[in-house]
Amino acid sequence: MLRKIIVLTIVVGFVWACKTKLPSVSDTSKKPNIVFIMADDLGYGDVGFNGQTKIKTPALDQMAKEGVVLTNHYSGSPVCGPSRSCLLTGTNTGHTTVRGNPNWTTSGADVVLKEEDVTVAEELKRAGYHTAILGKWGMDEYGVSGQANAQGFDYFYGYRRHGEAHHYYPKHLWRNTEKVPLEGNIPEETFGQYSHDLVSNEALSYLDQRAESKQPFFMYVAFTTPHYELTVPEDSKEQYKDLGWEKKPMKKGHYYNDEEGNVAYAGMVSRMDRDIGRIRAKLKEHGMDKNTLVIFTSDNGHEYDRGFFNSNGDFKGRKRDVYEGGIHVPFTAVWPNNIPAETKSNHQSGFWDFLSTACEVAGIAPTKDDLDGISYLNALKGEKQKAHEYLYWEFNEGKGPRQALRKGDWKLVRQYQKEDELYFLSEDVGEENDLSKANPKKLKELQALILTARTDDPNYELVKIVKKK
Repeated sequence: MLRKIIVLTIVVGFVWACKTKLPSVSDTSKKPNIVFIMADDLGYGDVGFNGQTKIKTPALDQMAKEGVVLTNHYSGSPVCGPSRSCLLTGTNTGHTTVRGNPNWTTSGADVVLKEEDVTVAEELKRAGYHTAILGKWGMDEYGVSGQANAQGFDYFYGYRRHGEAHHYYPKHLWRNTEKVPLEGNIPEETFGQYSHDLVSNEALSYLDQRAESKQPFFMYVAFTTPHYELTVPEDSKEQYKDLGWEKKPMKKGHYYNDEEGNVAYAGMVSRMDRDIGRIRAKLKEHGMDKNTLVIFTSDNGHEYDRGFFNSNGDFKGRKRDVYEGGIHVPFTAVWPNNIPAETKSNHQSGFWDFLSTACEVAGIAPTKDDLDGISYLNALKGEKQKAHEYLYWEFNEGKGPRQALRKGDWKLVRQYQKEDELYFLSEDVGEENDLSKANPKKLKELQALILTARTDDPNYELVKIVKKK
């Protein structure tokens, strides 16, 4: 009799479990979606939630109000190529495969992601996700291994190579590995189909498609705005005309800029903001918003502004600098019922943390155990967060090599043929007071640490590089 009762209990339990469809690690329909949106050359101070007063960013400000702002988030690099490599692979510029933009290598050869690199897209596919990259891939200068579809992305639409993304009215974009001609586009006349709009609309279409599937998705939207060239359709300029702003005349050269820079720049940022709002509205339309983590940031510091917009905020430097202005970037994230609204975190994080964060959201451990990244999911949720021992950057373009290391509130800056600089950021975020002479013990500590922060790479030796012709 007892045996029959036990068997009956097991059967009833099994039937109940089947009917209620208990969630498990393999039950991908319960996994959160992830949308990662990245601007190109947007400064920390270019958004309203970080103090911008001239450029209107209502969608991003609303996103920050509904979610969290990380006030100490860093890009992977002060330029886009290596920054994206850090984001994708979970490693900083001392260890990632692509440590510089095309042509900026010791050997003179272009470097692309390797077949053995494990990207965040590959990790999420392992967890059952559909993956897409829309916009600027910029990792494919040559060879199969550098293609988005070879690095874990099921779908790609946008700019394949780095240089292609310099123009907003290109003659073609790419869909996966197929060239998509844009009939009627004249790049030098900034005429035709505006690529930012095409990417935005593709993101909306992708969300429409995913709404029909129970499979979780990872959508990486890599906007090119507001990177040079400075051009935007007239409707995005209207709110900034006739405001009495100082004029900044622009010329056409490699970049086919509009005639007036300040209005064009503001219009580009606001157009991107508008489309981020459209993406969030589309998620809500399909009832996917509550199960979707949305992150927004920028690939590095600003390049255009010289003070009118205060794109730096309180920071020194800009794109290509390892001062805060080159690498300290805006960050906000929203995830209803998981991220508390109207919150801030001063947790120190970097692009190389995203892979580990995405893996934790997806319920898996990263494939590799030698990553530089630490999941910042707890910081997003307002919970106790593990801290980094240090953050590290290196950069070899132009006036490089340049290196920086942040340990707690102390930051070491090392530049070609200059003495090392030491700053205490909690009291000097503008890096105005070099404390290297006043704190020799701390200086030596960080100097010793920076020697351990990188692996040697024959393509990226810390020497003066002459750009390949």
